[in-house]
Amino acid sequence: MSSSVNKVKLITAPGFADDVVNEIKGELPSLLEYYVDDQVKWDFEHVTDPLTGSTGDAREILESILKNVKEDEKDFLVCLTDLPLFHKSKVVVAEAYEQENIALLSMPGLGSTPMVKRIKASIIQLVNEMYYGTSEDGATRLRDKIKEAGKEGLKVVDGYLVGNKGFEKFSPVRRETPQNGEKNIDVRFTIPSKFWGGLRILTGMVRANRPWRMFPSFVKVLVVAFATGAYALVFPSLWHLTNQYELWRMILLSFISISAMVSWIIVAHKLWESPRMETNNLKRMLYNIATVCTLIISVALFYLNLYLFFLIAVFLFIPIGLIEAQIGTEVSYQYYFLIAWVITSFATIIGALGTALESEETILSATYGYRQKQRYEQLKKKEEEEEAEH
Repeated sequence: MSSSVNKVKLITAPGFADDVVNEIKGELPSLLEYYVDDQVKWDFEHVTDPLTGSTGDAREILESILKNVKEDEKDFLVCLTDLPLFHKSKVVVAEAYEQENIALLSMPGLGSTPMVKRIKASIIQLVNEMYYGTSEDGATRLRDKIKEAGKEGLKVVDGYLVGNKGFEKFSPVRRETPQNGEKNIDVRFTIPSKFWGGLRILTGMVRANRPWRMFPSFVKVLVVAFATGAYALVFPSLWHLTNQYELWRMILLSFISISAMVSWIIVAHKLWESPRMETNNLKRMLYNIATVCTLIISVALFYLNLYLFFLIAVFLFIPIGLIEAQIGTEVSYQYYFLIAWVITSFATIIGALGTALESEETILSATYGYRQKQRYEQLKKKEEEEEAEH
């Protein structure tokens, strides 16, 4: 039976981190009892703080949380941010200030692996680090518990911070004890390789942007593009073009149409990060690459759905005998797939590029720069309210 209570406060940036914690916080008390200490009861509190998502300076986050949020010396604080963190050009996955029981976890540092599972595992390890301090007993106990859980078929922390499975083999996370008298930090988890660290954090940033959530904004574009393409679909000139196109030309046309739409969205909605004081060159480059990759995934989903609509339309409305009569050669039903492919590319370029997206807010919210701007405004408003109260 538990003899005492330990309080863990999860502080998250608004958005993705918030949603993930809401999904997992009900499981965490029992997991900490199993993996960390079953002689105490673990109590959780969840707080959303814009500062956690408005700065990429880990020290600034930790010091602010220590000053404004921590209420009891025994409380354990774990901050989750969707921003990339760096220390001397190395990607930082997590940091912990064991003396004050504060830890910071950068979600992009976890890469594109199953996010919910990795965050649960990371929180467990960070609380274990703070609970046992630098004692080897704590690390040994956690490793033993993980092995025990594996034998019992439990894989909740199978992908904890320092592992050697899957993508970890290429971008291993290293546990470091800061040197040179660094204050307010006792342990840091980094990725030594700049290449793999950069790739990992970029895929994590794209995941944090959640490109699949942008698709509803393309509904209006989808309707216009389909209407435009459906009109051209019944004309024999399209069938002749399809008959003359080689595979490389179709692939090139797809690439051009998707690239054109991505470029148009970036220009029309001013998504490209320009130099400004709050963002350094490295982060600005990462923000822009993450935006482009996010839009490529979203537009590719749009392209695939449009293709499926055209494929159905071709099968329903164009008899194969009519196609053969027009192009003067025998064709199989495979030809329908090629017609749908060509018209999808043309419809994307002609119809979609002149149409406004359904929800500009959804598109903007999927970019780091816009979310940063929103959080700066929230933080400023919060500070003004606190000053008014005093």
